[in-house]
Amino acid sequence: MKKYLVVIIALAFISWGVTGHRTVANIALNHLTPKAKAAVAELLGSQTMADASTWADEVRSEPAYRNTAPEHFINVELGLSHDAFVQAVKNMPQTNVYKALQDNVAALGDTKSTASQKTEALKFIIHFVGDMHQPMHVSSAEDKGGNTIQIRYDGKGTNLHSLWDSKLLEHGGLSDQQLAAQYDHLTQQQITAWQKTPVIDWAWESYQYSTQLYADAAKPDGNMVDDAYYKKYIPVIQQRLEQAGIRLAGLLNEVFKNGLPQSAAEVKVIPAVPTGDSYCDVVYGGKYFDNSGMTLLNLGAAYPNSTMTVVIYKKDRGNWSEDPIKMYDGKKICVKGKQIMYRDKPEIVVEKPADITVQ
Repeated sequence: MKKYLVVIIALAFISWGVTGHRTVANIALNHLTPKAKAAVAELLGSQTMADASTWADEVRSEPAYRNTAPEHFINVELGLSHDAFVQAVKNMPQTNVYKALQDNVAALGDTKSTASQKTEALKFIIHFVGDMHQPMHVSSAEDKGGNTIQIRYDGKGTNLHSLWDSKLLEHGGLSDQQLAAQYDHLTQQQITAWQKTPVIDWAWESYQYSTQLYADAAKPDGNMVDDAYYKKYIPVIQQRLEQAGIRLAGLLNEVFKNGLPQSAAEVKVIPAVPTGDSYCDVVYGGKYFDNSGMTLLNLGAAYPNSTMTVVIYKKDRGNWSEDPIKMYDGKKICVKGKQIMYRDKPEIVVEKPADITVQ
């Protein structure tokens, strides 16, 4: 009789849930060129790549993004050769993760795209590269990518897709930073080889693995996840996350090889407020963000109609003896600081109380 795993084993088993996507983003960040890293930071603002990696999943339930659900996977029939698979994916009338990735890469590098459009495209790219490397995201439509194939896992019922998408994570105890540090030890030769692989073959690799997972699930007792199953797929899980991170970095390095496209970069300084001059207006409330420790003040009108936003980052918040929102709300202030654009809206970043003068 097989012995089924009911305890946490030494190695961490991860999947493409929150931790998996964040791990991919952290690995990618380690391999960005200085120009690419600067461009990513400019577009994401106070967010990290890891923070942005799950955004595409978080917004799927919102009305404006419900049509993006099919962009997270590819459903094709089983048993295709490489050439037949490539043709099937490229000729699909409906969208899929391969097509969505191509579209967002094009938008990110298009000088006609606005800064907010580039930011959104970047977030989709970070996520879709991860999805494409998850085997059950390139699988069969008949069983909805393994969602209808029942699996017995740790004494509980689940399905094949969930097993690979998130359930394996329950046996891991490492954070995404720890996983990235553990996995990110590759030779330059391996990095170069993975980054040269055509994007369509990233999906083909997942298709080959999902075919194998289907075969395993069809075996006698194939619906029972045991020690042997984990040992067999530990290398696959680790390699797919490594490949996703390395390839994401290679893709962004290419897009940003000359830095951030001019359409976004040229609006970093606000022409209406020359560097060194003050911007003056009335404060209409603000907001404090617990997750990032950032404080925002709305000038000219209440959010979202404010004409300017004052930004105080967490590292500088301690310079104020009391809550800046309470200090300045309803008062006319003049502000000096670094002037930037975030999602097509002007902001001034301040570091100390002396940067703000009450009129």
